[in-house]
Amino acid sequence: MNTSKKIKMYTSFIGKVLVAGFLLSCAGGDELKPLPTEPTSGTGDGKPTDKGWAFETTPVWADEFNTNGAPDAAKWGYDLGGTGWGNNELQNYTNSQNNAGIANGVLTITARKENSGTNAYSSARLVTKGKGDFLYGRMEIKAKLPSGRGTWPAIWMLPTDNAYGQWPKSGEIDIMEHVGYDPMKVHFTIHTDAYNGAQGTQKGDFKNVATAFTEFHLYRVDWTPYALRGYIDDQKVFEYVNDGKGSSTWPFDKRFHLLLNVAVGGNWGGAQGVDDTVFPKAMEVDYVRVYKMIEK
Repeated sequence: MNTSKKIKMYTSFIGKVLVAGFLLSCAGGDELKPLPTEPTSGTGDGKPTDKGWAFETTPVWADEFNTNGAPDAAKWGYDLGGTGWGNNELQNYTNSQNNAGIANGVLTITARKENSGTNAYSSARLVTKGKGDFLYGRMEIKAKLPSGRGTWPAIWMLPTDNAYGQWPKSGEIDIMEHVGYDPMKVHFTIHTDAYNGAQGTQKGDFKNVATAFTEFHLYRVDWTPYALRGYIDDQKVFEYVNDGKGSSTWPFDKRFHLLLNVAVGGNWGGAQGVDDTVFPKAMEVDYVRVYKMIEK
């Protein structure tokens, strides 16, 4: 055997010995463990499985609005101000009972045509952030909507922690949205980094609700690790399934909180102007109930 072949064989042998010794030292004599991977939404290996999750029948959080006066401070806070809220909205949000008050078992959020701060309209935006934050569950809100061109009521959810970054990276769930110039068309919509209103790629659907302004209807989301499903009066309107590709399409694996508000004007609500003759206009809420998802 020539010298070059001997050198190659010796080098190969030494290499194998060194690798074996390294593996044993890293594994402590046990089988070598794979390096941990970055956490992903769902199972981590693609689209998650629908386990058919159910929900508890007793609410884990609720407000029946049975006490007259201001909303319960243990359950609701306020977003305040008139900066346009990223949508060129026209109202100033206040914490006045003139804009958000409870009477006869109903919460009424009223938008008014009046000078408020530096704005020409006042309204209220109630939030449960820090008082009601949820990861998965069934959210039910029974409400009657305001009519009139320029009104933009919403029942929705935002991330509590913005774990994936500012809007839309951490997501948004719109359980109910309505714009007054397109009467009775009630929308359910979601926004993510990949699909959002800024790009015109948001995912959603709608249902025509003929008595949305005159009767209470039940607006609901069933939120599980597999999907977001939107319902109006227990009829499914929309489904958005977790594709397992991470937070850009599924940021809905973190805590969210609820918001109730009536905006005036704005990029969508005011797309056909505002009819000042319709005010004051109010969204009435009979109850808000949150049911815990049963783990499987």
